[in-house]
Amino acid sequence: MKPSTGACGSSATPAASTRPGLATAIQELADKLGLHPKIAYVEGDDLLPRAKRLGLGRPLTANAYLGAWGIAEALDAGADVVVTGRVTDASVIVGPAAADHGWRRDQYDELAGAVVAGHVIECGCQATGGNYAFFHEIRDFGRPGFPIAEIFADGSSVITKHDGTGGAVTIDTVKAQLLYEITGARYAGPDVTARMDSIQLSADGPDRVRITGVEGEPPPPKYKVSLNTIGGFRNEVNFVLTGLDLEAKAELVQRQLERGLRRKPAELKWSVAWTEQANAESEELASVLLRCTVKDPDQKVVGRSFSGAAVELALASYPGFHVTAPPEDASPYGVFTAGFVDAGEVEHVVVLPDGTRKAIAPSAETLALEPAEGAPLPMPLPQLVAAGRPARSLTREVPLGRIAGARSGDKGGDANVGVWVRNETAWRWFAHTLTVEKFQELLPETAAFRVTRHVLPNLWALNFVVERLLGEGVASQARFDPQAKAVGEWLRSRYLDVPEVLL
Repeated sequence: MKPSTGACGSSATPAASTRPGLATAIQELADKLGLHPKIAYVEGDDLLPRAKRLGLGRPLTANAYLGAWGIAEALDAGADVVVTGRVTDASVIVGPAAADHGWRRDQYDELAGAVVAGHVIECGCQATGGNYAFFHEIRDFGRPGFPIAEIFADGSSVITKHDGTGGAVTIDTVKAQLLYEITGARYAGPDVTARMDSIQLSADGPDRVRITGVEGEPPPPKYKVSLNTIGGFRNEVNFVLTGLDLEAKAELVQRQLERGLRRKPAELKWSVAWTEQANAESEELASVLLRCTVKDPDQKVVGRSFSGAAVELALASYPGFHVTAPPEDASPYGVFTAGFVDAGEVEHVVVLPDGTRKAIAPSAETLALEPAEGAPLPMPLPQLVAAGRPARSLTREVPLGRIAGARSGDKGGDANVGVWVRNETAWRWFAHTLTVEKFQELLPETAAFRVTRHVLPNLWALNFVVERLLGEGVASQARFDPQAKAVGEWLRSRYLDVPEVLL
């Protein structure tokens, strides 16, 4: 909910009109229940009124990612509830940790440790077995319990969960979440840049994993800004092709539809899900889906005139013609982009429980964000040879997932794929084998895009960033898996030659 831009008085209970909506609603609910919580709120993230002047264009929304110090100030002032606008995911963990331990703003290692702990638990059960590559190894999956971060004064932490809940907390479940939606070795925020290549993980008992050694650096001088705009309008039709001559049927309806459109959309894409089986025992297994997706700034171009043109072919196209849904009108789609503004341009303010407004200054020390220096690779496995045996016999073609886990996701229009192995021997092979070239060979869909590989030796992991794989981002629905959630599982299913010693 957008914070109010009105000034707040200094009375103990600010007038409702000066509170942001959520803080007001919480106070009203507390009054009904006879409770008396001290409520604070953080504002200043909304940059929309100044977006054009700040060089952010004319978006629908423009919200800076604020840090943890407004939250920490509110807790120091005795707040029971702190309402924020846009803050980084980790800030809601870093703020309480900083307040509890009395950290200074330049204690970068401690702050970075809290950022890492926050990153692990920010997606809930993804740290306790949810979306986990080796889910079949978890004895009691059921309903995974939510993770807990115990954060200590030196910035180290233990990730755990409540007894009696499902799922598990292991080095691998934690590692999977650490690799989720990061870019490289530097994980930047408004308070600190955490070095993901410094993390050390160790077992600390059943369902307990200790995180130590995290190093921090000063934050970058600019704040990231979430910008949302309307990208235009989209529509799609799914044709069902059944039986024989599927490619010819697809070619026919593509030619007919494109010829029948009165105005050509700005973007028109065809894709086929080839799932049919020969001599199939059900009609569904004998069919494939041919999807036509269109986008245009003009709703009329991709509205009923498009979907209607598709359905009008029903009695005049390939045998067995049908579609999965009746014709629909176009719908708007959003586009997320990241902007950046100087930290000094963001008016980060916390309104304390007594109504006092306190400005939160940006970090006094900053460091321009640069890619981390390349991490050293491990010594490769020795040359595999055996008397009288061809070298080929010492490897086996298997899915990569036999020895590697993966977790993937989105950052705007980019896809992030984190991949890790589970022992040092495998790492000595893996780090030299899964190059950018091999990655693109295994995932041909990525070959047309720029791919960057980041090496994280402490985690026996590689992180790949595939730029623009998701087009304009999830809201634009640019591809089959618009958030890249399953790209990692696709990679794990691909076959390559793996040394027998690792199997």
